[in-house]
Amino acid sequence: MASITRALRPLSRTATSTSLRSAARQPMPYRLAQSTHAFSTTSRRREVDLSHLTPTPITLLSETESLMSDSVSKFASEQIGPKVRDMDEAEAMDPAIVEQLFEQGLMSIEIPEEFGGAGMNFTSAIVAIEELARVDPSVSVMVDVHNTLVNTSIMKYGDAQAHRTWLPKLATGTVGSFCLSEPASGTDAFALQTKAEKTADGYKLNGSKMWITNSMEAGFFIVFANLDPSKGYKGISAFIVEKDTPGFSIAKKEKKLGIRASSTCVLNFDDVVIPKSNLLGQEGQGYKYAISILNEGRIGIAAQMTGLALGAWENAARYVWNDRRQFGTLVGEFQGMQHQIAQGYTEIAAARALVYNAARKKEAGQDFVADAAMAKLYASQVAGRVAGSAVEWMGGMGFVREGIAEKMFRDSKIGAIYEGTSNIQLQTIAKLLQKQYTQ
Repeated sequence: MASITRALRPLSRTATSTSLRSAARQPMPYRLAQSTHAFSTTSRRREVDLSHLTPTPITLLSETESLMSDSVSKFASEQIGPKVRDMDEAEAMDPAIVEQLFEQGLMSIEIPEEFGGAGMNFTSAIVAIEELARVDPSVSVMVDVHNTLVNTSIMKYGDAQAHRTWLPKLATGTVGSFCLSEPASGTDAFALQTKAEKTADGYKLNGSKMWITNSMEAGFFIVFANLDPSKGYKGISAFIVEKDTPGFSIAKKEKKLGIRASSTCVLNFDDVVIPKSNLLGQEGQGYKYAISILNEGRIGIAAQMTGLALGAWENAARYVWNDRRQFGTLVGEFQGMQHQIAQGYTEIAAARALVYNAARKKEAGQDFVADAAMAKLYASQVAGRVAGSAVEWMGGMGFVREGIAEKMFRDSKIGAIYEGTSNIQLQTIAKLLQKQYTQ
């Protein structure tokens, strides 16, 4: 199978057209066009003067992004779709799917080409995350965490040597994991108890992490630990730990309500010794790194939720408009049902506008913290409502495990929990508004 991102690289390098196409597209045949309005990677785009561009609707995609959407949609439907139910029942990711994600370039969307990545922009990653979630949110979150949290951390805070050492691995076959949460520090992430101490040649880590996504598949872990507890959260630093490092172990794999194929584990660090070069960035800056990266990651989770909502809505809408009949009439013909369907789609469209607005502001180098919080908050709310309604629209067929309706409903719940609960998003939004309006 040809790589999706490799096929799109020539389009991403050129800027020969400013034509854009709608993100709220209808399913389209799989094809590659020859022209595009290319957006560069985030770091370069901030240097571009965008003032001459004509404003466009938020949910319009560049040619490259639109082709990414079409290609990932086809890949997800054909390669992932047939395995979704089996992976959910087994509560495990199919290794062949992980391999295909790397082969398609979906695990290195923003990594520069010189390190084996696609060198594409942030919104292309958001598009891919959303399209994958329409089919399986478990696969989507693997790609999301790997791209928006792990790869971004190395690109943004790693030095040149870190780029040369880690980015080629992350681009070609090593899954990454982001280790912040602990048993006593979830929402209060900076109350973490994992400790780091200096050694003659590097650092030694002791402690445990909980609720860590991608743990079973990952070979690369970014671990946050406190190097100087006397400084409180300002003593937190970020370290790189490889899976085969002595003292590192997976203590427990959680059995979850939803996104079951996505591994979530407890990790132990018992005298884990790492070299100095495995410090990510600077000592004592880990808390800043975590805040910055999670702000970006929330846009990815919001895209996962809008993709989930779309997948649940489309699955149910097709059923009630084509198959399910009551009183001799398709259920989708009843006015009450049509109003619910319309309301659900309207909310999805509103959530997607928030997601793509946050992504564009992030790419343009503008302050996007409140936008990311609003996108994640609302998208997770919409996903829960739409996925729950979809089960009811489908009746008994929505309640059984034969289709994806009940799975999408279970999967939707996590959106209000990870990478910042809904209450934390509300608090973030409120604080920023208070700052703006306090005289």
